[in-house]
Amino acid sequence: MRLKDKVAIVTGGARHIGALYAKRLAAEGARVVIADILNGEEVAREIGSGGGEALALKVDVSKEKDTLQMTQETVDKFGRIDILVNNAAIFLGIKRRPFYEISAEEWDQVSAVNIKGPFLCAKAVFPQMKKQLSGKIINISSTTALQGTPLFLHYVASKAAVIGITRALAREMGEYGICVNAIAPGLIHHEGMNAPKEFTEFQLKARSLRRLEAPEDLIGAIIYLASPDSDFVTGQTIVVDGGNVLY
Repeated sequence: MRLKDKVAIVTGGARHIGALYAKRLAAEGARVVIADILNGEEVAREIGSGGGEALALKVDVSKEKDTLQMTQETVDKFGRIDILVNNAAIFLGIKRRPFYEISAEEWDQVSAVNIKGPFLCAKAVFPQMKKQLSGKIINISSTTALQGTPLFLHYVASKAAVIGITRALAREMGEYGICVNAIAPGLIHHEGMNAPKEFTEFQLKARSLRRLEAPEDLIGAIIYLASPDSDFVTGQTIVVDGGNVLY
């Protein structure tokens, strides 16, 4: 097990792709904290039934008080923090529309979770990782930021910001042995996805590997960036999209 005795926090880990991240990190030996505004107890129980250790916490990543409490409860329970996966984001509820129809309120809501959230979570775990002189922060971006996907301006801007945050934090945290990297997936199909047929078909035609992208396709990159294999890799964005964006 490549992550034996490591402690990982997965934001947005109560369902869909985040839940898969949490379970696969646990399968590699990590003790996992499922930090989500939704109830993550079911995922924690599933990890526990498989012989792993997990803690479900209710966390709104856009609130600094919640992220600090998340960090404290993690350290109280497991004694350390080795991995942070900044996965929580607003996406599924976004309606595609021209930029001039996006309200200021919706822009602020997306930015609060997708940009402020990773910032607050990284800020919260930093003192513990600094104390350990080690840590892995994995930010989930999107190929929409590299393609300039239309009709999602607030989402695209937020995921571009995640890449900028990744690069700047890598510079600032490197002296403490902390690696900060990002993953940029393409359009991922799972039970919560309801993408328009024509958009899916367009994605398939653009890919070098002509099949739908599944949540499982991201696991290799997540485990790599969380493990000692990537100890000399930082500030990078790994594109996992079947060869659409060649970055």
